[in-house]
Amino acid sequence: MGESHYLPEADLKDKGLSRNSIGLLGSVVVAISTVAPVYTLTGALGPTVHEVGVHMPAIFLVGFVPMLLVAFAYRELSKAVPDAGTSFTWTVKAFGPRIGWMCGWGLVMATIIVLSNLAGIGTSFLYLALGEAFDSDWLRDLDDNKLVHVTTVLVFIAIATAISYRGMQVTKRVQYVLVALQLVVLALFIVLAIGKAAAGDVPTSISFSFEWLNPFGIESFGALTAGLSLSIFMYWGWDTALSINEETAGGPKVPGRAAIISVLFIVVAYLMTGIAALVYAGTGTTGIGLNNDENDNFFATLADPVLGSHLGILMFVAVLASSVASLQTTFIPVARTLLAMSAYEAVPKVFSRVHPRFKTPGFATVTAGVATSAFYTIMTILSEDVLTDTIYALGLMICFYYALTAFSCVWYFRKDLSRSARELLVKGVMPLLGGLMLGAIFLKTLVDVADPDYGDGNQIGGVGSVFVIGVGILVLGAVLMEVMRIKSPAFFRGDVLKRDTPVLVPEED
Repeated sequence: MGESHYLPEADLKDKGLSRNSIGLLGSVVVAISTVAPVYTLTGALGPTVHEVGVHMPAIFLVGFVPMLLVAFAYRELSKAVPDAGTSFTWTVKAFGPRIGWMCGWGLVMATIIVLSNLAGIGTSFLYLALGEAFDSDWLRDLDDNKLVHVTTVLVFIAIATAISYRGMQVTKRVQYVLVALQLVVLALFIVLAIGKAAAGDVPTSISFSFEWLNPFGIESFGALTAGLSLSIFMYWGWDTALSINEETAGGPKVPGRAAIISVLFIVVAYLMTGIAALVYAGTGTTGIGLNNDENDNFFATLADPVLGSHLGILMFVAVLASSVASLQTTFIPVARTLLAMSAYEAVPKVFSRVHPRFKTPGFATVTAGVATSAFYTIMTILSEDVLTDTIYALGLMICFYYALTAFSCVWYFRKDLSRSARELLVKGVMPLLGGLMLGAIFLKTLVDVADPDYGDGNQIGGVGSVFVIGVGILVLGAVLMEVMRIKSPAFFRGDVLKRDTPVLVPEED
């Protein structure tokens, strides 16, 4: 007997996407691009040190664990149910239409929030890079002009939408260049930071200790969970490799393999950068110290000291490339989730339109671009504090749909768990542990953000605005789901996408 395989699900629909348009390498590049390691590190490294000090690398390791466990759940589900709807489709199969709809909603809203933030960060670093290149404070200060800033954000979103609209071949070519650029600069930063610190030329440098990798050395549980919340955001995006599973060449195992490789690559990059930053800058509260309250833009602070005045601009360009690259690839999961939800009648039929030439979910992609543009513009004009709090609420959305997907793996494959120790481990134990970890972080974060002093200290009716926004997004999703239940009863009866279990068939030699 050969290796077993699952019978294709009869109710899965071909959505008209371009088949065999991207391979393993391209999928890994797209996943890494969505995570945006350089962009993510520059904003999150300082706050992580503020929470846990020299144990920042330990937080990267602990945050990596649930991501890897959930990635195995995605891999197994994608092999059995290769559908562009990913989390939406899989949770419908496991738990039924309502939970599946809310899982899809969580993914869509998390992505819209990230898209707006990426465009904003990309704009800020564009003007920082221009100011650095021409040694011009006037160019740097253009980002503070609200009209210039918002206009530039809208241009970035329009360009990213257009590239995504034209299909995976164009996306892949653009991403190879942008991802290679940021990773080369990141590697250069790591080598120079460690080299200068080892040479004894940096007064702030501290000696490496393996204790930095020990999460049990963190002083308080509150600091641990705060650091974990940050790390969850830092790893988010690897699942993009799964959302293109209907367009991937090389068989059903490739998307899951790409996700695992991406997560492993990212944790190594984070650990090396974190260690390099600590040995070079230390944890001081002044100057370039990583615990400096002003150090909310890590690479902007250390670019010139580490790379030198002539090469420092490369770091600004790398962060710009990272945010712009991620802006473009982040359109992939939201557009394909909406496409799948429409194909299965969970949202209006218009979202299932696929461009006849480019074979992309054209209407869903454009809609995501318009929604992101409107969201960012309105929030920036009305209240930048609310925009910031919305970004804080992102962690809730990520934990919500990742945990549901992990649990759906356990339940969907429940009849397979007794077949072998391997099946029990990768389809049961690992996804369950990953889901429980993310579920615990979700609940702990929910309690924390209810505090009016959380984040920037904004509140609504005595409750932290981050809590109100996060819960409000989920409640809005529940309301829209009921509206769709009235308009599309067949999906919610389970007639279109059926709740079932996989059929395993042994292959003969």
